Amino acid sequence: MKKTSSLSELGFSDAATTAFFRQIKDVAASSSAAAGDADAPSQPNHRIKISIVGAGNVGMAIAQTILTQDLADEIALVDAKPEKLRGEMLDLQHAAAFLPRVRIVSGTYYAVTAGSDLAIVTAGARQLPGETRLDLLHRNVALFRTVVPPLAQHSPDALLLVVSNPVDVLTYVAWKLSGFPPNRVLGSGTNLDSSRFRSLLADHLEVNAQDVQAYMVGEHGDSSVALWSSISIGGVPMLSSLRESDVEFEQAVLERIRKAVVGSAYEVIRLKGYTSWAIGYSVASLARSLLRNQHRIHPISLLASGFHGIPDDREVFLSLPAVLGRSGVIRIPSVQLTEEEGKRLRKSAQTLWEIQQQLGLAN
Repeated sequence: MKKTSSLSELGFSDAATTAFFRQIKDVAASSSAAAGDADAPSQPNHRIKISIVGAGNVGMAIAQTILTQDLADEIALVDAKPEKLRGEMLDLQHAAAFLPRVRIVSGTYYAVTAGSDLAIVTAGARQLPGETRLDLLHRNVALFRTVVPPLAQHSPDALLLVVSNPVDVLTYVAWKLSGFPPNRVLGSGTNLDSSRFRSLLADHLEVNAQDVQAYMVGEHGDSSVALWSSISIGGVPMLSSLRESDVEFEQAVLERIRKAVVGSAYEVIRLKGYTSWAIGYSVASLARSLLRNQHRIHPISLLASGFHGIPDDREVFLSLPAVLGRSGVIRIPSVQLTEEEGKRLRKSAQTLWEIQQQLGLAN
């Protein structure tokens, strides 16, 4: 008896896949132009190189996590402070006997990043006393003008992952400055927010967080949107299951839970002064999905024009669930939003678009 090897042989047409997913803008053309069949696995002898710009708490947590998870053959660190940079590099090198064999290099110049498969940007200016968020953003845009173009020049085929905050606007800035196609520029977005969301639900329901499907989308930060309508626990839709069981819940309760997820980052900052380890693991998970071509779905900041009622001419980056692989953002699931969820998402997009108009990067 012949063994069936695919769903297509059983009559599950390609149109079904199209119904589940949508392509990101220009992804097909840009992917083929940039690297041929970019979704194909890397050559067997290809050495994976990851560059990290910014050797602060976040950058080094990312480097340490990537190193211990054996995700790269070479890690390049870049920072403007040469002594601290060299100290961080040496500290990692001294652990060589306990870790997979990885070459670690560093420099204040971007030539050290040449040939990167993935470039991660964590560098960013800190807000000064009395400084407005817009002033801070302008300083970070000026910083990105010195960071992104040389990264793109030395690694023209790289994936560019922005972690610096405000991540959505700065991912847009990185896209404009790099000249890369939109599928190869993404931000860490709400990947960590969604992990916090899943963890909170899992703790309450006493299940493993990996069995909870729950996403935060939209703008990373206080206005992020919790997709209550799409939450499932072990494949069981949560809200519909509660309704069928006559369990009462109010919208105000759901909003308090969303705010608790957002506030958890502030609690960490209040207690230790900064966040680092969780974002390190979050970014490492993105690096694994991208570089190992895993086609996993993550909520990350991407070019969202044309999705969920966001106008096609509004070039804004915000978080939506996306399939990630070797060419970056491959497809975007057609997530069904409630009227309220869609309204909040479009409000975030409008706010981000208005901010971007003040940056002088539209063309």
